[in-house]
Amino acid sequence: MTNAATPIDPDDIPEDCRAVVTAICEVGRRLSRLIARGAMGQDLGVQVGRNSGGDGQKALDVMADEAFAAAARGAGVRYYGSEERETVTELDETGTLALAIDPLDGSSNIDVNVSIGTIFSIYPAAADGMTSLLRKASEQIAAGYIIYGPQTSLVITFGAGTRLYTLDPESQRFMLISARLRIPDKSPEYAINASNYRHWSAPVRAYIDDCLAGEDGPHSRNYNMRWIASLVAETHRILIRGGLFLYPADARPGYQRGRLRMVYESAPIAMLIEQAGGGATDGHTSILDQSARGLHDRTPLVFGSKEKVDRVTAYHDLPPAEASALFGQRGLFRA
Repeated sequence: MTNAATPIDPDDIPEDCRAVVTAICEVGRRLSRLIARGAMGQDLGVQVGRNSGGDGQKALDVMADEAFAAAARGAGVRYYGSEERETVTELDETGTLALAIDPLDGSSNIDVNVSIGTIFSIYPAAADGMTSLLRKASEQIAAGYIIYGPQTSLVITFGAGTRLYTLDPESQRFMLISARLRIPDKSPEYAINASNYRHWSAPVRAYIDDCLAGEDGPHSRNYNMRWIASLVAETHRILIRGGLFLYPADARPGYQRGRLRMVYESAPIAMLIEQAGGGATDGHTSILDQSARGLHDRTPLVFGSKEKVDRVTAYHDLPPAEASALFGQRGLFRA
C-alpha cells in the first residue's frame, strides 16, 4: 500500500479550504515530531491550568492551540473557536472561513504513549464568530482529524466521502491511503466507559446488558468491549474496523447533557462518520441535524456502523412503560 500511495494533491482540496487545510497539516507535522520525542523533549503532559470547561490543560494543549491559531491567521480564517479559549477569536477580518478546533484531543494520555489527536471543523464565516460556529452541523464544509500514533494520519472530508492520508516520516508529506473510507457494516466491538454503568439511563444499560449476554442474548453474538479514552483513537478504529462508540448522558452532575463538545468534537466526527457510510446521533437524533447554543456546549454521542447506531436509537425511542416491560425480555431486539 505504501508503494501505491500518492502525496496529498492540493487540487483535491476545495479552493476555499486549501490554505487552511495546508496550514493545519503543517502544524500537524510539527506536533507529530514533538510528540514522537516524548520525554526526550519538553514535559508535554504537565498540567498548566484549566480550560473554560473545567478540564485540566496540559502544556501540549496550550502549545497546540497557539500553533493552530497562528497558522490559521492568514490562511483565510476569520474566526477561530478552540476548546482552549473561552470565546471565539477574530483572526483576520478579511477571512471567509470559521475554524472550530480541539487542538489536542486525549491529552490525558500524553504521558502513557496512547494515540492522541487534533479534531477540526470548517464553516463559512458569517457576520460574527458565534453565528459562524453555532449553526447546524450539516452546514460544515469540511471536517477532519489528525491522529498522532504509531503513524500520524489525516482523516478528512469535504462532503464527498472520507479520505485517509498518512504522514511519510521520511518525506514529511501526507500520502493518500484511501480516497473513500467505508465503515464495515459488521463488527463485534463496542466502546463505552463501563465504570459509569450505574449512572446510565435504562435504555443504555439495557443495550449494554444485551451485548454482554453474548450469543445467548438478543443480539445473538459475542462482543468485545474497547475503551481508549481518546476520541480520535476510538474514531479511527471504528472507521477502519467498524463497531460502535457510546458516550451517553448520565446522572452525574455535569454529565446530564453528555461530555463531548458539539462544535469541535461531535459535529466534525459525525460528518466524517456519515461520509464513510456510518451513523452519528445523540441517542435519538442525528448530530448533523443539531446545532449548539454555546461554543462549549456538550452533547451525548453515539456513532459507528449504521445498523448498530440505529439499534441504540430503537432502545431509546420506546415509551418508558413499554421499555420497562420489554427490557425484561428483549424480544424485539433479537437478531
